[in-house]
Amino acid sequence: MEEFHKVRRLPPYVFEQVNRLKASARSRGADIIDLGMGNPDLPTPKAIVDKLVEVVRDPRTHRYSSSRGIPGLRRAQAAYYARRFGVKLDPDTQVVATLGSKEGFANMAQAITAPGDVVLCPNPTYPIHAFGFIMSGGVIRSLQVEPDDGFIPALERGVRHSIPKPLALILNYPSNPTALVASLDFYKDVVAFAKKNDIIILSDLAYSEIYFDGNPPPSVLQVPGAMDVAVEFTSMSKTFSMPGWRMGFAVGNERLISALTRVKSYLDYGAFTPIQVAATAALNGDGSDIAEVREVYRKRRDVMVDSFARAGWTIPAPAASMFAWAPIPEPFRHLGSLEFSKLLIEHADVAVAPGIGFGEHGDDYVRVALVENEHRIRQAARSIKRFLATSAKQPNNVVPLAAHR
Repeated sequence: MEEFHKVRRLPPYVFEQVNRLKASARSRGADIIDLGMGNPDLPTPKAIVDKLVEVVRDPRTHRYSSSRGIPGLRRAQAAYYARRFGVKLDPDTQVVATLGSKEGFANMAQAITAPGDVVLCPNPTYPIHAFGFIMSGGVIRSLQVEPDDGFIPALERGVRHSIPKPLALILNYPSNPTALVASLDFYKDVVAFAKKNDIIILSDLAYSEIYFDGNPPPSVLQVPGAMDVAVEFTSMSKTFSMPGWRMGFAVGNERLISALTRVKSYLDYGAFTPIQVAATAALNGDGSDIAEVREVYRKRRDVMVDSFARAGWTIPAPAASMFAWAPIPEPFRHLGSLEFSKLLIEHADVAVAPGIGFGEHGDDYVRVALVENEHRIRQAARSIKRFLATSAKQPNNVVPLAAHR
């Protein structure tokens, strides 16, 4: 039977191949150290959980909630933006709660995309940035570019060679998967370009609080006039170790927020009210929970960079996010990221995310997530060291799994 149209537009899910191998190895008793999926392992802070438990005991909170977010939650998000970025938001017209930033991006794509609309998107990038628009009938023009002096020329080429003119530009800094961070000057240039060319900016700021070198990543909305063209998505998943709670936000341009709110009103009734109340308490906290989470990831980053280097795999230290973007060791680079990821599972009991899953320009890399404790990260490094040493001595004995089929 022929696949449905939207399903046909989606490529095979690369990460599922790695997931199947992980499951198979574990079924054989292997102790797989999973540095692949960006699934935070830290518990949600106790005060947030306690607030959830308190509120859930009230049966009045068990009814349908508010799709756009309860008023207190939207006010708390606006207050957070004022404290953190110095950005003033109207909680009634410029803030909407989403079921995580991923859902927010997908629903925004549905709200604003007409068939054939062109969207500019850096490559590699988090899959929903591109495929949310592809599923909505849009066309992605990939930009193989970093947030540096080459970005604006790449945008100019993208506009010049796109028919029709691009509808939107997607930004994600700190980046998943590359961990690159953008400066406020970068955002100023991009906002000026977007306003000149009548292009919408959609910024994913999910990792704004996971930074390590004393320089908090900025928001695009800090740029004067950005509110005219931009919407920004944030998430509580990493900041407060709340991934399963599915709580995020979209903030910014009123017209775009209104469009997203209207689409959401047809699709959901919002997160469970006790979750929204607990999220409100988290946002109104003193910031100590955020600082503790940040410090855990910083220590893990340092252990990973040091222990992997000692194992023979040099990985640049990420300045932010909970990921490292790791170049595949030279002897294996010709295999590509998917086959190298398979080798690590089979020969080192370590799982990583193949870079090809984030776009074709990511195939020389794998993404390493800081989602295991320091002991397990060192254990992974020791296993990788043995794998690299063995492959150097007996290269013919280390072949991609595809060759065994």
